[in-house]
Amino acid sequence: MAELLELGKKLLSERPHKIEKSPKRIRILLGDEYIVDTTQAVYVWEHPYYPQYYIPRKAVKSGWKLTTEHPDGFCLCQASTGVATGWPKTVDNVLQFQRGPLEDLVRFPFDAMSAWFEEDEQIYVHPKDPYKRIDIRRSSRHIKVEVNGVVVAETRQPTLLFETMLRTRYYLPATCVDFTVLTPSETVTSCPYKGNALYYNGVVKGKEIKDAVWRYKFPTQESAPIAGLLCFYNEKVDIWVDGAKESEETDERN
Repeated sequence: MAELLELGKKLLSERPHKIEKSPKRIRILLGDEYIVDTTQAVYVWEHPYYPQYYIPRKAVKSGWKLTTEHPDGFCLCQASTGVATGWPKTVDNVLQFQRGPLEDLVRFPFDAMSAWFEEDEQIYVHPKDPYKRIDIRRSSRHIKVEVNGVVVAETRQPTLLFETMLRTRYYLPATCVDFTVLTPSETVTSCPYKGNALYYNGVVKGKEIKDAVWRYKFPTQESAPIAGLLCFYNEKVDIWVDGAKESEETDERN
């Protein structure tokens, strides 16, 4: 809660990094009810990395009550409506602005809602940045992965994933990876572009590298080409590309 209050103060005093209208129809599902259905949602970049959707107050479904006044120009409030058995009918940590660049906009906590939809497709984790994208390409480049000087994967059939402003990721067929040095990790992460990733720890020469490898068993539709492939964390292992050692600097030059 304290972090959200600080966020509200910062957005009023320093303004968001960027604000932009979204052309998409946005719907927010809570339990069995769509509490928002609008084509007037706004992208708000609270930080440089990705946006959140802010909703015009008038687009919140009739019957949902929101605090309407606050001397600071914003409030951290609860959206609520009548009780319906079996479904949640309150949402805490809703930011609502009464003045400034975000006047009359409402920020619902993404994870607290049952589902968010852009047009008729559900989105996950957070909205995608309209200025960032991923490209996935099959390749014949020679990829070799070493951990503590031991080769743990090698292939000439990698799949390369290019994501705006990030390092190239090399996805490898499972048959090209030495599974004797991998143990399952409990870590699971989610990405709005790729889906849910499962991780493996690497153990070579008695040294364990936590979450050194990940794979998407059931990626999103746009990332379907990496389904079942394994990707080693560039920053935790040594990767050789066509005989040259890959690094953040060489990746940027390429």
